[in-house]
Amino acid sequence: MNTIIRAEQSLGTSHTAIYQMVARALSSQSSPGVLLDVGCGSGNLLPFVSQCCDRYIGIDTIRYAGFPTQAELILQDLDQPMTKLPSQMADIVVSVETIEHLENPRAFYRELVRLVKPSGCVIVTTPNQLSLLSKLTLLLKNQFNAFQEAPGLYPAHITALLEVDLIRIARECGLSEVRVQYSDRGRMPFGSHSYPALLRGRRFSDNLLCFGIK
Repeated sequence: MNTIIRAEQSLGTSHTAIYQMVARALSSQSSPGVLLDVGCGSGNLLPFVSQCCDRYIGIDTIRYAGFPTQAELILQDLDQPMTKLPSQMADIVVSVETIEHLENPRAFYRELVRLVKPSGCVIVTTPNQLSLLSKLTLLLKNQFNAFQEAPGLYPAHITALLEVDLIRIARECGLSEVRVQYSDRGRMPFGSHSYPALLRGRRFSDNLLCFGIK
């Protein structure tokens, strides 16, 4: 299945809790600059990071409905090297719920790091395979929850990464101060309800974030 079809299946949106997780991770960034949103989808991250950047640039395989007309968009097959984009063009590079759709996560991560300036940060989010829901699904169905053969999941989601994989890749790419944060929102097993707000962290989060400094 090609990248365009997988992009169309993703619908270009993520849960608000994921965007809020990114905003929390960026709250320590002292000076706004250029932010690249790689795998930007409909551009829904923009309102959450507008205080962290002077210039927002979205990058994605297709233009999704609802992408802000005032925002910059670069069309790029994310399974291919982003050769038309100059190195060190951004102060912040963010990729929200994109790496799991791609064929080569290490090559993609290297491109993200190439695009960020020295001392800039790279943030990658993906489904959390170590949540209680994901572990239980793996135990009962031999599949991670977000990678089941179901509408909106496989074959759009093709690369399942554990948090240790993201940490290793980030360090392999030369990032420092690497850390993982969680969305603090997760669906309870055997139903559609989310965990109470007081239940937070790895076990109760459907998504996680890996942060690193170049």
